[in-house]
Amino acid sequence: MGMDDCGSFFPGPLVAIICDILGEKTTSILGAFLVTGGYLISSWATSIPFLCVTMGLLPGLGSAFLYQVAAVVTTKYFKKRLALSTAIARSGMGLTFLLAPFTKFLIDLYDWTGALILFGAIALNLVPSSMLLRPIHIKTENSGIKDKGSSLSARGPEACATETHCDETEESTIKDSTTQKAGLPSKNLIVSQNQSEEFYNGPNRNRLLLKSNEESDKVISWSCKQLFDISLFRNPFFYIFTWSFLLSQLAYFIPTFHLVARAKTLGIDIMDASYLVSVAGILETVSQIISGWVADQNWIKKYHYHKSYLILCGITNLLAPLATTFPLLMTYTICFAIFAGGYLALILPVLVDLCRNSTVNRFLGLASFFAGMAVLSGPPIAGWLYDYTQTYNGSFYFSGICYLLSSVSFFFVPLAERRKNSLT
Repeated sequence: MGMDDCGSFFPGPLVAIICDILGEKTTSILGAFLVTGGYLISSWATSIPFLCVTMGLLPGLGSAFLYQVAAVVTTKYFKKRLALSTAIARSGMGLTFLLAPFTKFLIDLYDWTGALILFGAIALNLVPSSMLLRPIHIKTENSGIKDKGSSLSARGPEACATETHCDETEESTIKDSTTQKAGLPSKNLIVSQNQSEEFYNGPNRNRLLLKSNEESDKVISWSCKQLFDISLFRNPFFYIFTWSFLLSQLAYFIPTFHLVARAKTLGIDIMDASYLVSVAGILETVSQIISGWVADQNWIKKYHYHKSYLILCGITNLLAPLATTFPLLMTYTICFAIFAGGYLALILPVLVDLCRNSTVNRFLGLASFFAGMAVLSGPPIAGWLYDYTQTYNGSFYFSGICYLLSSVSFFFVPLAERRKNSLT
């Protein structure tokens, strides 16, 4: 599970480049096939290292494609209600506690190989859903072309004073779609309608082929530059967001993994401990939707909400060792689920507000890469603390401190804004 989770974050920069080249729809379909293929190949596994690749690497990489594409597309589809739409889109993640009993049911019914094949079949439904990710800018461009064509035909030939003027008015602009998707500066080939046949014959055809080869070479070189692009490291808002994102992801998985284990050390029945996870998942889902709606009211800036939720999560985890009975542990679970759902719903809206002129794809991709380190190292650190202290109190203290530290960077947002304004 840990490898799958960190695999969803580590490939962020690579996903951003592939998304720019292939587009969101194709990238999402590719991610769906990676997840499906990982589950199907895992049904033939004969060793643990084999499963580390097929159950960890492939589904993790596919999940990175799916998650980042969904996040970027959401920012393109929604502007006014971005926080609420993001909360609704990711609210299902709070219900993942249902996967454990569902997986057990499938294993009891079909064995583990059959369960993996069924999971692959379920993941294959992501392909048609990915095909629904239509780029919204295409409609605008087509409508603009149609309007231009209709206006020209409505004027008729008598509207042109000379043949030269008509040729200049009715010229069509051909843009290379590859460079446009890749974010390269578009180079237009202006071809007048009266000269189109002449243009595509003879030496001009070879010239076009040579030009297309040059453009594809530019796409490859552009991709390499994007992979090693360090321009974001000069953006103070990138450091503010990445610091918070990294530490909050480091803190989030510790209580998630150790909640039931701590309940068992307190002598709480395993069935009662499972209720804690169910309550946390449901409340986190509801909290995300409410938090998204409140943030969209724009009473204050979104990062203020985000910062407040992080501080409350930190305080809640620092007080968690005081919960030594089931009612107190349930109280902790309720508070943490509400506050965690609140800040999780605002990660993407806050990113959009902070990235300014930078593309969301690159900003999120690079920040996710560093967050992947936290996801990978968080649970092992918490486990080491338990081995060293023989109590889970240290793990919750560590989580609380990380949450408080993650909120610190947002106090520097006004300073970064003043610095940016002074430079511009």
